Amino acid sequence: MRPMILAAGAALSWAMAAPGLADPAYDACIGASNDNASWSRCGADLIKREDDRLNATWKKVYGLTSGRTRTDLLAEQRAWISFKDKACRFYANGDQGREGQVLSYPMCQAQVIGDRTRQLEAIGSQIGPR
Repeated sequence: MRPMILAAGAALSWAMAAPGLADPAYDACIGASNDNASWSRCGADLIKREDDRLNATWKKVYGLTSGRTRTDLLAEQRAWISFKDKACRFYANGDQGREGQVLSYPMCQAQVIGDRTRQLEAIGSQIGPR
């Protein structure tokens, strides 16, 4: 029972350290779960929600572009995808234990994806119809 309490405490402190990151569905999922497999599913679902939001934003913003801006934005997105794929790996590599893999890694990935979504939203507001 003690490892579960420690893991839940780690998740809570990570969520508190990154305000606005975890969503109510993630919080409810973690609260209703009591093992690594369940926490892993909660994290995977969080990442999927962030990815879905990113993809919708990308389609909207990319659709507003043309010419050189379109080419440059696509190159930037491809570079960001390479970064995202490498970001947070230190949590997933096992050195941080299962809590790093099932709690910290998905939270970190969700943060990276959420940050990019907000960047794209800002870009869209600058290049979109005024």
